[in-house]
Amino acid sequence: MKTKIFKGAATALITPMNQDGSVNYSRLETLVNNQIESGIDSLVICGTTGEKSTLRYDEHLKVIEVAAKSANKRIPIIAGTGSNDTVYSVELCNDAEKMGADAFLMVTPYYNKTSQAGLIAHYNYIADRVKKPIILYNVPSRTGVDIEPETYKELSKHPNIIATKEASGNISKIAKTKYLCGDDLDIYSGNDDQIVPILSLGGIGVISVLSNILPLETHNICAEYLKGNTKKASEMQIKYTGLINALFSDVNPVPIKTAMNLLGYDVGPCRLPLYQMDKTKIEKLKQMLKELKLLDVK
Repeated sequence: MKTKIFKGAATALITPMNQDGSVNYSRLETLVNNQIESGIDSLVICGTTGEKSTLRYDEHLKVIEVAAKSANKRIPIIAGTGSNDTVYSVELCNDAEKMGADAFLMVTPYYNKTSQAGLIAHYNYIADRVKKPIILYNVPSRTGVDIEPETYKELSKHPNIIATKEASGNISKIAKTKYLCGDDLDIYSGNDDQIVPILSLGGIGVISVLSNILPLETHNICAEYLKGNTKKASEMQIKYTGLINALFSDVNPVPIKTAMNLLGYDVGPCRLPLYQMDKTKIEKLKQMLKELKLLDVK
């Protein structure tokens, strides 16, 4: 059986910025420590939520390095290293490992896309050339590519491909993937509104946006389910549904950064082309935060 990177909740951590758009590395250190002290099981650095696509190469590596040094091996650090350029992905993985990454999160090739056979060739090429384990990332709404269950089965044969972050939203396909791959591929929910459903299909956790502001609670949803307390886990999942919907009312990570700033985390703006939320959506987000008593009612 393959080694698991983590069970439970990993935060897809935002990358804090200064008002001029530069990376706020000191705030990043604070966020990493707060997450660990709040009980999170792992951190994903420089994923979609971490604005990987607008980080320069040197920034990308430094963000990983700062996060890994701050974590100091207390929890696994998973680096977002996916690309639509296969050879570039290998280079980025190997440099990220030098910065302290314990594993890689690798989104499917986007824009130029590829076939299912191309996905198999792409991921196997990378897995043959890196030392750390790989978590696949399936998010067809962003990439235009959907990993089919049969493709997962083929990829799961590689000893270095150990898990997937499933954000397709297709529960039927996820069930089929579990059926075909068994214990050869761990499944993490990539959608906060599907944590419990995916756990019920044999998933072992979530890579979460919600946990940027509710790390302990997101951890507890997984922990309670994995302990057999399915009713309690389901109640928690439902409790946060309104907030989760508000956090995805605009392009991620715009709403989560907005929420964090409202809550006093001072994480700055997103980089263009991501733009601020409109007032109506901000008011809805505030309402959800107030209902959960996360934000003072005024």
